[in-house]
Amino acid sequence: METPILEVRNISKRFGATQALTGVSLAFHAGTVHAVVGENGAGKSTLMNLVGGVHQADSGEILLDGRRVTLQSPNDALRMGVGFVHQEITLCQHMSVAENVFMHSLNDSGRPLVRFSEIQARTRKLLTDFDAHSPIDPRQLVEALSVSQQQVVEIVKALSVNCRVIIFDEPTAALTESETEALFRIITRLKEKGIAVIYISHRLAEIYRIADTVTVLRDGTLIDTKPVGSMDQLSLVHSMVGRELKDIYPPKARGNGSEVLMDVRGLSLAGEFEEVSFSLRQGEILGFAGLVGSGRTEVARTICGLYRKTGGEVLLNGERISIRSYKDAIRQGIVYLTEDRAKDGLFLDMSVAANISVISLDDVARLKLIQKRKELGLAQKFVSDMQIKVASPLARLRSLSGGNQQKVLVSKLLTISPKVVLMDEPTRGIDVGAKTQIYHLLRRLASEGVGVLMISSELPEIVGVCDRVAVMYEGRMCGILEGNHINEKSIIQMACLSTS
Repeated sequence: METPILEVRNISKRFGATQALTGVSLAFHAGTVHAVVGENGAGKSTLMNLVGGVHQADSGEILLDGRRVTLQSPNDALRMGVGFVHQEITLCQHMSVAENVFMHSLNDSGRPLVRFSEIQARTRKLLTDFDAHSPIDPRQLVEALSVSQQQVVEIVKALSVNCRVIIFDEPTAALTESETEALFRIITRLKEKGIAVIYISHRLAEIYRIADTVTVLRDGTLIDTKPVGSMDQLSLVHSMVGRELKDIYPPKARGNGSEVLMDVRGLSLAGEFEEVSFSLRQGEILGFAGLVGSGRTEVARTICGLYRKTGGEVLLNGERISIRSYKDAIRQGIVYLTEDRAKDGLFLDMSVAANISVISLDDVARLKLIQKRKELGLAQKFVSDMQIKVASPLARLRSLSGGNQQKVLVSKLLTISPKVVLMDEPTRGIDVGAKTQIYHLLRRLASEGVGVLMISSELPEIVGVCDRVAVMYEGRMCGILEGNHINEKSIIQMACLSTS
């Protein structure tokens, strides 16, 4: 049997009181796509961070072409032919796209000056493979790009290196449909070139589409490794969670006769969207569907004061409200969950407790000083209610998995007992078990009279969770679907017909 390009043997890793990996052994072969799946906290990202040189193992060994290697840093891994597309954006925001893509080689050329025209031309060539809906200029600063465009740059950055192994950690979480298709074409070409591709994703449909082999991790241990075709989705989910997942989507609300809680009339934001009108009823989950860039996020951020509206009005319980900042929105009982938790939603180097209490400091402070006992008590309540996996609420948030970080972000919003919750991609980058928890939480909030607006790029969850669905296209509201009309075909048709 041919020697694997990459092999890990009996790898173990502990972070404080958390045993992240225990005796994991795996082999990755040339010209194959090897998927690694599991719930958040199963050890997937930890294993990849060890292979990518971000962390070092406590025990075990890593072999490249059958030879044991020591990877002390990401640069070590890169020099040895291991590229890594991280789940979280790791770009330098104040630098250009081209500088980010070729940052690894800027100091290796031996030249005293950077030839910007050269790296810009090389970056432009790499970007053409994506056929992006909104072309990316290699000279543009990264901070001016959307989350989707930044993810494309992350991928191109990894492809710019002549790697023999490339790790993709949730690469499509922020990509548009066309960008995802382009990525799959690139992965097919990588296979043909004999590159070993390691692919991590919570989107099981992607696993069955592009992977040859799938490995399941659970609680830091290896559960199974099989050819993808030998395991159906139900069996794979069962292996991942160790239990059956019943009723992934909770029952929807009965009837639509509830009172209007929030009324949005002619809301506009110059250059982004115009004349958007809809109502959010008490106790319902209203979905917002549409392509990335349709204006969904901008509408939500304008409602809660993160962007200054240029027209229209928002009414809450029949009364017009003035929201000039997010602080005003919180006072009115309106909260917003950002689509980019690492950049805009959380303080990764602060504790879980500090993150949960951050918008409700008046409840845990006395004479403007935070009472640590109150803060800890509040955090313990939500850690228990949300089933957040953490050794202690005092642990740094950075030590948690992506799914548990997302639960902390949701907990933060719920501390003020909101009237309206605006959720922007609430299940991005989390596993099927955590998704189910979020879906049931949203339904529980709705049953308690909270108005929930959910933006999602995943049509199955829009269809499965929402009582009504508003469809947007290029900054305009196309219409609202109800009842039996809520299905993927109707949503897509409504967006397409709006262009005629």
